[in-house]
Amino acid sequence: MLKELEVQSGFVELGEVEIKEDLTTDQYNALRMSLLKSGLELMDDKKAILIEKIKNVITNMVHYAHELPRTKNSIYISEKLNYDYTYLANLFSEATGITIEHYIIAHKIERAKELLLYNEINLTQIAYELNYSSVAHLSNQFKKVTGLTPSFFKQLKLKRRVALENV
Repeated sequence: MLKELEVQSGFVELGEVEIKEDLTTDQYNALRMSLLKSGLELMDDKKAILIEKIKNVITNMVHYAHELPRTKNSIYISEKLNYDYTYLANLFSEATGITIEHYIIAHKIERAKELLLYNEINLTQIAYELNYSSVAHLSNQFKKVTGLTPSFFKQLKLKRRVALENV
């Protein structure tokens, strides 16, 4: 795509390309349209890119890491992105309307839901894996976010699954 537009690029990573030169308006529009056709979006706003990076670090940390880091979230995110955490937190809150911590909690609860449904580990193990200080802490946050206790959520989903299997 970049060669077709005669655009010189530097490093290419998943979701990121460094463009070595300024694009003409026509090149920019053609690139944007080509990406949109592929279901992708051109992001050239440095702050928007940084917010996406924050979201990606959190998503990877909560959903794909074998175990959450035992350091503070602020230290982990700051080290991953090489930015001062206060700057990242202010930027994120300003752009999204929620704090980084609330974003992390929402993802941790989503991960807890997944783990509850897989039924492979118990709530104590889930609390440990998601770096909660106790099962009670996880349960309280779970109820605050979902309106349900973890055990009621699990029962509800199991009943729905059984009902679907019997149809």
